[in-house]
Amino acid sequence: MELHFDQELAQLKDKLLLMSSLTEQNVALAIRALVERNNAAAVKVERDDDLLDKLEIEIDSLGIRLLALRQPKASDLRLITTAMKISTDLERMGDRAVTIARRAIELNTEPELKPLVDIPRMAEICQGMIRDTLDAFVYQKTDLARQMPQRDKEIDQLNRKVQGDLTEAMLGNSGTIVRALKLMRVAQSLERIGDHVTNIAEEIVYLFEARDIRHHQETVVA
Repeated sequence: MELHFDQELAQLKDKLLLMSSLTEQNVALAIRALVERNNAAAVKVERDDDLLDKLEIEIDSLGIRLLALRQPKASDLRLITTAMKISTDLERMGDRAVTIARRAIELNTEPELKPLVDIPRMAEICQGMIRDTLDAFVYQKTDLARQMPQRDKEIDQLNRKVQGDLTEAMLGNSGTIVRALKLMRVAQSLERIGDHVTNIAEEIVYLFEARDIRHHQETVVA
């Protein structure tokens, strides 16, 4: 019985790691679709999103099974509940990547509005955060997970800059409005991805330290 439980926990971790890796890949592909005007990359994002949805369902189903049949204690209980929460954030990040990919396909049919600088920078930070939260999960690096809220602030600042620059462009030339609004949506999607990664980082701290650091507070969980 104990051996089967350990195997199922390992399976849960493996599915979560696969989902994390695929999410990072989809964010990278979505931005490539935009920056390189590569529709093939955008199409792959939409196709692979189905796998993310499937993995979320599998993680939830396995987690519920473990909770119902194994009655896990302490750290194992935290692992299972945390994995289910993380999978939800990963799935939503995947949805944001799809949004970016779809806007990229639309923008690729029109002349480029302006050279893209801040949006690729936002994406670079997001991808780095995803990789580092994955490392934090695998190697129990809670100090690394605790860095995510500050890094997310960089994304927020860049998003505000992008929104301001594009608003100025629309005011100066009404012919840019449609393209500017689509780029705004891309930046907003990256900003939300940063928020989701921060949520995951907070869950990792909870998993390994039994501390709840959400909402800028820190509470030891019994």
